[in-house]
Amino acid sequence: PAAPVASLSPRSSMGDEDENPMKALKIEKLILNISVGESGDRLTRASKVLEDLSGQQPVFSKARYTVRTFGIRRNEKIACHVTIRGEKAEELLERGLKVKEYELRKKNFSQTGNFGFGIMEHIDLGLKYNPSTGIYGMDFYVVMKRAGGGRVAKRRAKRTKIGFQHKCTKAETQKWFVDKYEGILTN
Repeated sequence: PAAPVASLSPRSSMGDEDENPMKALKIEKLILNISVGESGDRLTRASKVLEDLSGQQPVFSKARYTVRTFGIRRNEKIACHVTIRGEKAEELLERGLKVKEYELRKKNFSQTGNFGFGIMEHIDLGLKYNPSTGIYGMDFYVVMKRAGGGRVAKRRAKRTKIGFQHKCTKAETQKWFVDKYEGILTN
């Protein structure tokens, strides 16, 4: 008599989903944004702060329409932001979370598994205070991705959507934040 053959369903051969290295969460990019609300000298100084922080040249954002009460005109530069990836993004996120004492609110996380928070003073990140520059607050926004499988949505041939099972969820990102940074989630 032949030995009994273990049933090899695709699920059991893959092992538990947590073990699949392609499903691990990673930081795709970190966006730092300073909304000054006016063009001119203050905006230029804000861009200098972002350049010192990231070592990259910031991009300026323009107003979408004129708002008299805010004193802004359409297409006037009113903010600057910079996108950081890789090691640098992780290091800056660590510094940003340190300012927040690793404490984020549940509503800081989006349904698509990304999250963001703001800080009031850029000097908390370890930059020296310069009286001529002043103090700026900034927004951190973190876009998450899986370790593998993202190429299907980017390649030229046979492009397709990222499957539902492979999308990042709010709960997963919150768990990742708590595990990786020993973070605290508050209501």
